Amino acid sequence: MRNWLCDTNVISEEMRPQPAAQVRAWLKTLENTYISAITIDEIIFGLQLRKMHKRITWFEAFVQDNCIVLEVDAAIARRAGSLRAELARRGRTREQPDMLIAATAWAHDLTLATRNTRDFEGTGIAVFNPFDAS
Repeated sequence: MRNWLCDTNVISEEMRPQPAAQVRAWLKTLENTYISAITIDEIIFGLQLRKMHKRITWFEAFVQDNCIVLEVDAAIARRAGSLRAELARRGRTREQPDMLIAATAWAHDLTLATRNTRDFEGTGIAVFNPFDAS
């Protein structure tokens, strides 16, 4: 059975007033919902910035009840730094949070579920777009 690391955009879809039906259906098929600690940072930042306190409460409960949070350790940090440097040398600058998420998927042998598949090209991880799933 394939295991998945859900990118920030997949988890944040659950908070939309009308989430994409195909993403919700796909999420329901997962035995385990793995997320990176980076996803928590990105979502909390966005919600705090807009002072969306009810959604923060919902999100915290969602993570507690539904997610397995994968921490960033030294091996993941080294892999992310190496990926960023390698891609930058090829003229393909990538954001640090994305490379930390990619390195987390790599370290745990997970397929990354994301809407932004292009952001992860060249990282050596498998990616899947649940927004295109039928």
